[in-house]
Amino acid sequence: MTIETSGTSASGGGVPILRVVPGPTDINANGHIFGGWVLSQMDIAGGIVAHRIAQGPVATVAVESMHFIAPILLRDIVSVFAHEERRGRTSIAIRIDVVANRGAAMTDVHLTSGLFTFVALDEDHRPRLLPPA
Repeated sequence: MTIETSGTSASGGGVPILRVVPGPTDINANGHIFGGWVLSQMDIAGGIVAHRIAQGPVATVAVESMHFIAPILLRDIVSVFAHEERRGRTSIAIRIDVVANRGAAMTDVHLTSGLFTFVALDEDHRPRLLPPA
C-alpha cells in the first residue's frame, strides 16, 4: 500500500512523501526486499517533489549516487523523504532518503539514500525551463 502525503519533506525529518509497506511479492531469496523495488519507490517520491517544483511533467534522467546502507525487511514500514538539493535551468536534483520503522520497538533504521535528477518537460516531451524559485 502506498500513501502520498502532503507537505514539505526534509532529509531525515519532516513529512514523508511516501509511506509504503512492502508485501511478500517484493521479497528476494535472501528474505530482503528487492533493490529494484526500493529504487522504484524512490523514483516515485522524487518525481512527486520534482513535479511540484517544475509545476508540470518531469522525467528521471539520472541517479547520480545510490547507497544501500541496510536491508529492507518484509514487515518494515518504509518512509521515503525527498527534497530539492540543487537546481539548473531545466533540471532538479532531488535528495531521497529511505527510513524503515522496524519491529515491536518501532526503531527507525536508515536504509538507503540517493540523488536523482529530473528534467522538466514541455508538451512535446522536450526539456523546458523551470519556473523561478
